[in-house]
Amino acid sequence: MTPGRSEVDRQLPIGDEIFLDHIAHFVPDRDAARAALTRAGFAPAPISIQVNPDPAGGRPKPTGTGNVTAMLARGYVEILFKTSDTPIAREVDAAIARYPGLHLAAFAVADAAVAHRRLGEAGFRTQPLIAMQRPVETVAGPDIAAFTLARIEAGQMPEGRIQMLTHRTEHTVWQPRWLDHPNGARKLVALTIAVADVGEAAARFARFTGRAAVPCEGGQTVALDRGRVELVRADAFRGRFPEIAIPSLPFMGACTIAVTSLATADKVLRHGGITPRYAADQLIAPFPHELGMGVWVLESAG
Repeated sequence: MTPGRSEVDRQLPIGDEIFLDHIAHFVPDRDAARAALTRAGFAPAPISIQVNPDPAGGRPKPTGTGNVTAMLARGYVEILFKTSDTPIAREVDAAIARYPGLHLAAFAVADAAVAHRRLGEAGFRTQPLIAMQRPVETVAGPDIAAFTLARIEAGQMPEGRIQMLTHRTEHTVWQPRWLDHPNGARKLVALTIAVADVGEAAARFARFTGRAAVPCEGGQTVALDRGRVELVRADAFRGRFPEIAIPSLPFMGACTIAVTSLATADKVLRHGGITPRYAADQLIAPFPHELGMGVWVLESAG
């Protein structure tokens, strides 16, 4: 992002733009997690089982995972769960064994193939491009949500599953009927990760995203054309979020979401049995345990 330039207010990127598209909670119990999202004032879309199209034209093959999404006017929040024993599902199991909660950050780009090539040129060991889809219901009937993933080999980004994607079906993913939430959630703003070595992690994320890291309180921030990633020291994370114990490092421990009204969000959260606190002009709310370890940071969309 060019310093001083306002963030792009568009769902999908164009040109060389890169957005923080979505984050994902890895959970052991999909139904309990979906109910927890609802208690927190989100209006989640129906459960969907993910598949990979067969290049030979046969039946799509299940990936071993499924999801539930809370679609926002900009970006979204995802619940990811295991459906069968596959390599990608075993990654979900391993992440949950470390701690249940946020383990995925996906960045939207206009062309996943171009991003895939750039990642290789930046020194990352890449996996082949993956075409994925999942069935969705629309007001007009059954349809699909399709996207192309650019992923790197495991172990290079220890913070979690860090990936690029290009959406192919904006109209089925961001259906207007799923964009209104009782808590007023409108936009995914930031992901905060506690790390052992801020300088090393920030340099890697800068190389991954193609955006510079700049100093912030307690660490460094990688600002994108929409959204940002905050990489902070463990002590800085504890100071900001004392209600959350860090299970181990690195830890995707907080996500920032813009809402239409902090007062409304406060009321809805408390009605759902979640007790937030005010910190300056933000509302801090711990995840329900069904969604894992971490907190929401809610700020005014205005």
